[in-house]
Amino acid sequence: MTNIAVIFAGGSGRRMNTVAKPKQFLELNGKPVIIYTIELFDNLPDIDSIVVVCIESWIPYMHKLINKFGITKVMEVVPGGTTGQDSIYNGLACAARYFPNDSVVLIHDGVRPLINEQTILDCIETTQRQGSCITCIPATETFLVQQENGNFKIPSRADSLIARAPQCFVLKDILAAHTRAREESKHDFIDSCTMMSYYGYRLTTIIGPMENIKITTPTDYFVFRAMVEVHENQQIFGF
Repeated sequence: MTNIAVIFAGGSGRRMNTVAKPKQFLELNGKPVIIYTIELFDNLPDIDSIVVVCIESWIPYMHKLINKFGITKVMEVVPGGTTGQDSIYNGLACAARYFPNDSVVLIHDGVRPLINEQTILDCIETTQRQGSCITCIPATETFLVQQENGNFKIPSRADSLIARAPQCFVLKDILAAHTRAREESKHDFIDSCTMMSYYGYRLTTIIGPMENIKITTPTDYFVFRAMVEVHENQQIFGF
């Protein structure tokens, strides 16, 4: 079975307050965030190919980075759409042109560079067995869900998970959901698992690393920098 990573790098990064570059191209130690992310998938033997979804005007720069850092598995860089949902569809449609519809597709944010290899492998194995796999972390704070009458419902924290990425599916299933959403003029699903749940697909979850954050604010970037330093120290000093 083929395993394809669709890495979404289409955001403009307004919450980062950056002027010169979108957040996915911010650098740490001379390497952009998006490259840290892509390298994890590129170096993993179980990943057969990668599709990158990018802001259209930044595609030439993305190609330069791929060449500079020796990335070998990116088969195509495709332009993003009007919404995040549309951007992911563009990546999936690209994958479908090259690979069979029973392939496993791992949808991942380009600004989640702290995912680890074991979680990626667990996602692939779970999707092969169960048809889907949503990487989650346990809920560590209380959620308040506002009801139509203005009151709040508070779900049990013990029964709550926070969805992150990768979010993994069989290619034909996630494409079918996207096609149906487009036919119904729905373009604003917040993420893939929300769409799949809406259309009645069964979701399976695994618990991923807590540090698998999405870099959307300056604080997130500082956490990322600290975690990279920790990993480097572990390699050098063995702790």
